[in-house]
Formats: sequence, structure tokens, C-alpha cells
Amino acid sequence: MAAENSPRGKGDTADPRPHLLALLPDEMELRLQEHMAARGQPTYRVGQVTEWIYRHLATSFDEMTNLPVAEREALERAFRIGQPETHTVSRSADGTVKHLWRMADGELVESVLIPAGDRLTLCLSSQAGCAMGCTFCATGWGGFGRQLTIDEIVTQYRSSARWLEENGREPITNVVFMGMGEPLANRKAVHPALTVLNQGFGLGARRITVSTVGVIPGIRELAVRPEQFGLALSLHSPVEELRAQLIPLEKRYPLPRLLEALREFRDAGGRRITFEYTMIRDVNDAPELAPLLAEQARELGAFVNLIPFNPIPDQDWLPSRPDRIEHFRRTLDEAGVSAAVREPRGRDIDAACGQLRANALVQIEGRPRPRAGRTVVT
Repeated sequence: MAAENSPRGKGDTADPRPHLLALLPDEMELRLQEHMAARGQPTYRVGQVTEWIYRHLATSFDEMTNLPVAEREALERAFRIGQPETHTVSRSADGTVKHLWRMADGELVESVLIPAGDRLTLCLSSQAGCAMGCTFCATGWGGFGRQLTIDEIVTQYRSSARWLEENGREPITNVVFMGMGEPLANRKAVHPALTVLNQGFGLGARRITVSTVGVIPGIRELAVRPEQFGLALSLHSPVEELRAQLIPLEKRYPLPRLLEALREFRDAGGRRITFEYTMIRDVNDAPELAPLLAEQARELGAFVNLIPFNPIPDQDWLPSRPDRIEHFRRTLDEAGVSAAVREPRGRDIDAACGQLRANALVQIEGRPRPRAGRTVVT
């Protein structure tokens, strides 16, 4: 599993009570059964509590009004179900909504709600910041804080779902682990969080996608899970040398080995692979790269998202010109590869990964631009 990337502590270390959303659904039920039995309560109380948590999205035991007051108080003494503080909520003209959450230790973490047709996708974070050092990403600009715990990941979902209910919006249909951080560098928390979202909150595995810049052991671990979670690879170049300039992890997990791990993931059966390809003007959009990308995608049956570069601080790159993006899209289409040009969303609210946190660190907390952190993955 992934090693801890930071000497800083996890979450709310001062509170010894277990957070119920840090437990797998079976584990939660068992702990609640033991708790209720010790208090001489009927077993149906367990179902009442789990329904409040998973269906009604309760954030405090006081909300569980069909339980006696004494039992709510006892649950409060034994467990936690709270949520992070809402630091900022930003709404875009295109319907995108970005939350900046403040964790118990002060770390800032982002999640984004992205509407598109009949889908509403929640983009979750798995780390506070990121240590991968990808040259095109605003999250790395903000530096690496620490790994998120299971409950800190899951409560982004629950808190976002509650916000939607309270604001009369449609429910979440899809979840992508594409926010701040490298999910497969925090597998110790991400794997249980996947189970909680799938088995606890009832979100179908095919509606959950995990993104990675290429952590091969994590891809292989995800492949052997029985659920059919999707996988999105931040590819950004079909050529090793260029990819290494964009993604430092390429040096550790080179593209040929990475593609082999993706074949293993594909061969596990029925699992969708997506290539994310950020298009940067005169950097990775040379016409001769398009057929190489098409060949790799076709061989794996991968869908390709072409993403115009979103400018970040201290980087003078520009998004590719529309004609160059269209050349890539057309080349993919002619090769029989399904592809789409991802329209920029929420630019008026800094909705790209890491932008809102980076602005908060500079403008609110006065933090200087940090140097890239050291990547620690296993």
C-alpha cells in the first residue's frame, strides 16, 4: 500500500472516537451492533442509524429523531459522523460548483460538482495537495500537505450530496477521483472509500472512476478488485521522453510498463479505460503525436478526453489552438477511437484542480509558492 507522503498528522488526531464513515459498511454494522447490544437496545436500532447515515446523509446524531435522546447521546460519546468546515462555495455561470473544505487540522481540500446533460459528476480529492509535480497542474503548485483519511474522502461526497439537496439540485450520478492528489498514492484510504461509496451509498461501480498519472502497483491492485471501477490515465504524451518532461513519475514507471499494466486492467474484464490528454500549445500537440496516441488508445479500447490546457500560476503555456485540437480529434475518430474535446468548465470560479486552494493559500494565508514535494509511492 502507499506510504505516507508527509510527516504531518492525519485529520482530527485529537478525537479518539472512530468516524463511522471511515469504516466499511459491514464493519460499521458490526460496531453498531456491539454498541447497541452493550446498551440493551434492539437490533433494529442499527438499521435506523445506517439509514440516517447512508440514505439521509446525517452529519450529526441529533438528526436521528427516531432514536431516543439517550441513544443519540450515547452514539455521540462513542462515534463521530461530522464533516469538514465549508471554507468557500463558488458557483460558475455554467452550473459548476466548487467547494473548498477546511479539514480539522486546517488543511484545505477541493471537490467540484460538474453538471453535463443528465449527469452530475462529483470530482473528489484524495490528498491535500499533491507531490507528483506534474508541470501542467495547479494542485502541485500549492504543494503537498498530507494524505486524506477515509472519512475525509467520503465526507466530500456526503457533504456535496447534502448541499445539492438543500439547494434543490439533482443528485450526484457519477464520482471521479480526479481532484487534488494522486489517488493511487493513497491506496490505504482510497480503496476503503471506494467500497463505502459503492456498498454504503449505493453508487454503482461503473459510475466511479479513479484517475492516476501512472502508479503501476495501484493499477494492478484496482484490476483485481471484483467491482468494475473505471480507470482514467493522465497520459498527456504517447512518447516516453516528452511524457517524462510533463510527468516526473514517468521516470519511475515508464510508458511501456504502464501500458502493460493497463492491458492487465483491461483483461480483468468490462473495465473502462480513459486517456486524459491535456493539450498544450507547441508542447504536446505536434501533429505526428496524434497517430501514436490513436494507436495506443485503439489497442486498449480506451476513450480519449482531449483537454485544452488551463493556465496556472508561474507557467506561460497556452492551450492548443482549436485547429490542432480538431486534428487530434479527427485522427482519433479516423482510427476508430472514441474521443471528445472536454469543454473548460468553471473557469470563472477557478474550478480546475488545485486552483481555488492555491489562491486561498496565497491570498488568505500568505503562503509562498512551495517547491515541489518528494513523491513517495509503493
